[in-house]
Amino acid sequence: MSDGTNLLSRAAHDLSLATWFGGSLMGAVGLNGATAKAKDPSERLRLSTLGWARWTPVQIAAAGIHTVGGLGLILGNSKRVANDSGSRANTIAKTVLTVAAMGATGYSGYLGSKIGKHAGHGGAGATEPSGDAPKELASAQKQLAVVQWVTPALTGVLVVLGAEQGEQQRGLRGLLDV
Repeated sequence: MSDGTNLLSRAAHDLSLATWFGGSLMGAVGLNGATAKAKDPSERLRLSTLGWARWTPVQIAAAGIHTVGGLGLILGNSKRVANDSGSRANTIAKTVLTVAAMGATGYSGYLGSKIGKHAGHGGAGATEPSGDAPKELASAQKQLAVVQWVTPALTGVLVVLGAEQGEQQRGLRGLLDV
């Protein structure tokens, strides 16, 4: 922008990260937790699969917009990233964690699609297999029981690192304007 700010990039970066974090956490706690309470065990997996299928395009868009916004911030702050080791280390950490969060998001989706293919078997919950679950279904549910928490954990750390970058920028404002 003409006044030297990165408002558009920062807004895209932060709002999409909030969406990615909040949606992942709500899905693990709210959607998967609530579907476990369905009276009919065959509905538990079906409802969870339907909910995640509706959310997936938003989740993918949020991750993509976060990445584009992050690239805009890196370009807009290239002098600071190049000249300040703290900013550079933070940017590298955020990049690695963003890629890891994308991987966890993708793997969760993969596991969810495997669970969805077996939804007719039902389950104790979205991530809890029933005693008679086929091996592939039980394996996917057990993995998802863990992996569903990886994306909100990683994106939560990204929120903290973004806050740290804001604090770094406050302390360096004016020092690196060359």
